Amino acid sequence: MRIVDLIEKKKKGLEHSKEEINFLIDSMMNGTAEDYQISAWLMAVYFQGMSAEETANFTEAIINSGEKIDLTPIGSHIADKHSTGGVGDKITIILIPLLASCGVPVAKLSGKGLGHTGGTIDKLESIPNFRTELGIEELIEKVKKIGVAIGSQTKKLTPADGKLYALRDVTATVDSMPLIASSVVSKKIASGADFVVLDVKYGSGAFIKTPENALKLSELMVNTAQKLGRKFNAVISSMEQPLGRMVGNSLEIIESIEFLKGNFTPDIKELTYAIAVLTLVHLGIAKDENHALEMLDNAIKSGAALEKFKELIQSQGGDDSVIDDYSKFKQPAFKYELKSEFDGFVKNIDAYKIAYACKLLGAGREKKSDSIDFSAGVELRKIYGEKVEKGEVLAVLYSDSEEKLESALQGVRSAFDFCPDKPAHRTMVYKII
Repeated sequence: MRIVDLIEKKKKGLEHSKEEINFLIDSMMNGTAEDYQISAWLMAVYFQGMSAEETANFTEAIINSGEKIDLTPIGSHIADKHSTGGVGDKITIILIPLLASCGVPVAKLSGKGLGHTGGTIDKLESIPNFRTELGIEELIEKVKKIGVAIGSQTKKLTPADGKLYALRDVTATVDSMPLIASSVVSKKIASGADFVVLDVKYGSGAFIKTPENALKLSELMVNTAQKLGRKFNAVISSMEQPLGRMVGNSLEIIESIEFLKGNFTPDIKELTYAIAVLTLVHLGIAKDENHALEMLDNAIKSGAALEKFKELIQSQGGDDSVIDDYSKFKQPAFKYELKSEFDGFVKNIDAYKIAYACKLLGAGREKKSDSIDFSAGVELRKIYGEKVEKGEVLAVLYSDSEEKLESALQGVRSAFDFCPDKPAHRTMVYKII
């Protein structure tokens, strides 16, 4: 068996056997396959695709390239969640303590972000002294003790995915559905949870632009997981506009804390509750959807969810006083209040333009070695459907540099679209798979 023969086979649109896929991954990992050969194969997959069976076999081979976490010491029902990424997407940070306060053990591994803002780990590390570098045994012990822990992804899990993604990133093959599906599903299965909800986003602020393509990807990931003996659900949600009011790192932690205090925007509540309800009902903690909604409301109103987040911060060495004193976060050196030039209602806020502005402000990174400004970002004082009068503040930009503020300002200004009458209510969730 030769790699060149597998490239030729896929170039013609033929299907690989399980043995061929295992040979491909093994050859990549032991160095007998050159990067340019794997790159050629990835491009062939990009144009020819993979069958459902191939995708499952490819996913399994990636899982088997590294260690797998055994979470059975925690219990028999461990939940996890994955998002395909969005603008102002702080759902994980809210969901974890909310589920844990309802009795769901959550052992979460997340990554740092590339692009407009940091990932979940970056956002949590904006909390002073919060520690995300946890060994697997330590992660498990923390979950056994308080019901929840979140750590940085380890390179020991799915190392083949890391190699593949590095090549996909420089060969313009990132947006291949079978390659996306295998990457996401392999990491989630290797992480040990037995029930996973995928938040698959579409729109201007997501890499998938249409709900139809988000549906295709969701079905592929759910079916791939099923073929490998795991139960996944997918919630397909809109990312045409930013989630909530805050886009940044510490800004999104602040908005997450506000949610747990009972102060939230409708879009964040709809999406968070949709994922939480699926989890509670599937694991048998809630008897039905109404029971699950009641449990979630009680967790917020009683303060149990906020207290669980406080426990999480304490458990991982962070300064839990940030919950009541937001000045404990890194403070921006400069800010700019963008005021409206119009009367009317907010019709749309372009998620991509806000995302790009945040990147210019210093909230994101181009490469993994870049530093990140935890205080940078955009606060949306007005969001979809809200009434605006001329002279009111639409948004506040934060950064460590006046020059960065100036470079980002036009993008934020042009992101807003207005209409004379209040627009119709919009729902976040397109479909659940």
